[in-house]
Amino acid sequence: MGLLQNGQWVDKWYPTEETGGKFTRSESSFRDWITQDGKPLDENSTGFKAESNRYHLYVSLACPWAHRTLIYLQLKGLQEIIGVTVVEPHMLTNGWEFSGSKQSPIAHHIEGADVDKLNAADFLYQIYQKADASYNGRVTVPVLWDMHTNTIVSNESAEIIRMFNSAFNHLVDNSCDFYPQTLRAEIDELNSWIYDSINNGVYKAGFATTQVAYNEAFEQLFTALDTLEKRLASQRFLTGDEFTEADIRLFTTLIRFDAVYVGHFKTNKQRIADYPHLFGYVKEIYQMDGVSQTVNFEHIKQHYYFSHEMINPTRIVPTGPDIDFNQPHGRTQINAQRVNLLQARF
Repeated sequence: MGLLQNGQWVDKWYPTEETGGKFTRSESSFRDWITQDGKPLDENSTGFKAESNRYHLYVSLACPWAHRTLIYLQLKGLQEIIGVTVVEPHMLTNGWEFSGSKQSPIAHHIEGADVDKLNAADFLYQIYQKADASYNGRVTVPVLWDMHTNTIVSNESAEIIRMFNSAFNHLVDNSCDFYPQTLRAEIDELNSWIYDSINNGVYKAGFATTQVAYNEAFEQLFTALDTLEKRLASQRFLTGDEFTEADIRLFTTLIRFDAVYVGHFKTNKQRIADYPHLFGYVKEIYQMDGVSQTVNFEHIKQHYYFSHEMINPTRIVPTGPDIDFNQPHGRTQINAQRVNLLQARF
């Protein structure tokens, strides 16, 4: 894990010694927007017009933040108009890298990673350098690239999925809305809490370098999971009966939890499989059309266990766990129970 300093690559871990052992995530740097008409959102941003075959997505199949964007491509039917390049799961001294790199320290190629045919880069940091030769900051996925202007539109997953939700609707026969106007306040509130406690919470536990910092993150994480288990006992999705952006953002953390976070990040109080309602919820989303093909457990496990040498110095990657996410999920019964309760009231 490294960063660019004045455009130069530096292999450097997060400076937790400056934060009392706590992991602090950096803000994303590229924050422009694609809109249907191409007009900028405000005077401080650049306008990018939603067009077919203009934009390209750089992702890791291991990364939960990038995973959000891949699910949106599937559910919104954007695969034919937005290209994708997948980096190798092993992230070593040069950060994220592409398959076929001649300078790579990686001993073997893992199926599912791509050569960068678009920009002929060996490493993702070179894409950042191409967009900004003096860039300062972490080199992260996802990256939404504009092929017309040869620059990065955004590297903030939360904003990329909002663009995918609406900006390209006139180009695809898919009007599903995962951020409906009537639920936006609730979705935003859920996102904020889930991000801090769960999405980023697993990292705050896993990357902590003091017992105090770890304990704090651990307790916050499992308090939040307990709360969600109770919430999902009486409703099918986070906001009720409607599947929204909040569910997608939560799912990409939960699907990795038992395979990686329980062991590697020491979040071992309970597995998601031990929460009946959370487990059923994860299985239902996994079984939605197009979602399961965005999940690659080989990339997920290879990335975390092999890349984080300071946590797992042997780089041994576990074979398990063996979890069948295609088992019956039972979540439609939750919806039926809610309907029956509502009918009984009137």
